[in-house]
Amino acid sequence: MGATDDVLSQVQVDDALAGLPDWRYRLGGLVTVFKAPTSAAALELVAAVGRAAEEQDHHPDLDWRYNRVFVRYSSHDAGSQVTPRDVTAAAAASAAAAGLGAAAEPGLYRTVELALDTEDAAAISEVWRVALGYRRGSGGDLTDPYGRGPALWFQETSTPGPNRFHLDIHRSKAESGPALAKAAATGALMNHDHAPSWVVVTDAQGNRLCLCTEEGHGPERPQP
Repeated sequence: MGATDDVLSQVQVDDALAGLPDWRYRLGGLVTVFKAPTSAAALELVAAVGRAAEEQDHHPDLDWRYNRVFVRYSSHDAGSQVTPRDVTAAAAASAAAAGLGAAAEPGLYRTVELALDTEDAAAISEVWRVALGYRRGSGGDLTDPYGRGPALWFQETSTPGPNRFHLDIHRSKAESGPALAKAAATGALMNHDHAPSWVVVTDAQGNRLCLCTEEGHGPERPQP
């Protein structure tokens, strides 16, 4: 069996998440945030997740911020998609967090992408890949191999906007409501034509961003 043969479909991911209440799906990975009682406990959690990763030979992206630990699991050898290995690892991380008194706050995990309007992505993407030192993702996007910088997503369109760059800000559908309400309260123009997959937000000067959810952004991802 090849590395890509065990990639989970979106239905299978959804089924797995039903048993992983601490976790959310996000652009080819399972993500969450754990809030530990203290900074020291957060470091203990990082160490515990690291030990499990060595035992499983499956390593997450980890980011420690005082008493919070941001975690993302994805199978890079399977095209940066979710496999059963990620589900098993996520369950083990949740167990370690519970043992240390850490609470899950998955709504805090936001993912920001740069989106570039273009009539022909193939004509320009290599320039950006080389300049950024990124690698090419399975969906044509460019990603930081070290998980530090935002991904660059090429939105192919015959009618690019005057400002060809905008941000795609990804939250889980479960936590998207308050963000949409707060954006609307600023007076921004809200275009819900593609909701709940994404909502286009335009500020008073015509600058756009998209507030996105995992709805419609699974392994067969459409273009916002």
